[in-house]
Amino acid sequence: MAKNKALVIGGLGVIGRNLINHLSTLEDWDITAVSRREPDQEMAKKAKYISCDLLDMKQTENKFSSLSDITHVFCCALHGGIDATNTEPNKLLVANPVEAISNISKDLQLVVLQEGSKAYGRQLGPFKTPAFESDSRHMPPNFYYDQEDFLIEFQKGKNWTWSVLRPEAVCGFAVGNPMNLIMCFGVYAAISKELGMPLKYPGEIGGFEAINQVTDSGLLARMTVWAATSQNAGNEIFNITNGDGFRYINVWSDWAAHFGMEVGQPQRIISSDVMPDKGRIWEQIVEKNNLLRLPYDKTAGWPYFDFNMDTSWDVLMSDAKRIDRGFTEIVDTEEMFLSLFSEFRVRKVLP
Repeated sequence: MAKNKALVIGGLGVIGRNLINHLSTLEDWDITAVSRREPDQEMAKKAKYISCDLLDMKQTENKFSSLSDITHVFCCALHGGIDATNTEPNKLLVANPVEAISNISKDLQLVVLQEGSKAYGRQLGPFKTPAFESDSRHMPPNFYYDQEDFLIEFQKGKNWTWSVLRPEAVCGFAVGNPMNLIMCFGVYAAISKELGMPLKYPGEIGGFEAINQVTDSGLLARMTVWAATSQNAGNEIFNITNGDGFRYINVWSDWAAHFGMEVGQPQRIISSDVMPDKGRIWEQIVEKNNLLRLPYDKTAGWPYFDFNMDTSWDVLMSDAKRIDRGFTEIVDTEEMFLSLFSEFRVRKVLP
């Protein structure tokens, strides 16, 4: 049987890492990944890793020159964090590798681009909910639009197709990637506990009560493979969340119990201001619990945490289209959070 040849752009982030984990369990996939960081031993066994500055087209072409049999490109990388206006480098993270592979691989079948709910303007304030893939764009700039427009235009007249997936706040196991809600919550809770504090919701009170969604990284990985192989997914955009919604006010007590803490009254802080100097406390927690010695600045992205905690409006996307097209799987969000907290604990990343 001829194997699919995957190229995963951003192979150590939450999305890319968990996609590789899933692909490595499938017999008909060979995997090459691109990452600025060196892979850990676990991931190095699952994929061949290439270090490349994807913003440099000449370097990209040189590093990709042997990848003439790639069948699928998965664009999972991000440049510059949560800022949706950081357009040019994020466009190049898609344009350069896709153009390079399209030019050298006659076997290319499909490119999958990972986006998110910022395509609907959730970062700007209240937006129409539930959000559908057919909804209008907001006033640019937004790098998702630049990436999409490149992909749609560049693909014209070519034999391969594209799919765009829009997850929300992807949650899964990864280390060294601060834009991960699980690590943000876990580190915030651990430091609060070490300081003798109860677990207080740290954002706007409206965020405590608003409807939220997240996407389990395993679910997203399976959806990504479905999009790469289904005849119903070519040249289409799909929302992909767990398929349910939740309010932090309804799960906060369960999370506090998981960490062995009392629930405190919500109290807004700006985490990006008050949490960066807690490295010494984190080192104490690591020593006391014999945890993985991950540098504190690589544990949690505090601006990302603020962004999520201070969203005091509903974040809700419709999963109807992907369910109608054939990917019907859903995940219980409350169970997902507790399961992931436990996994990070078992792997000695969180106490």
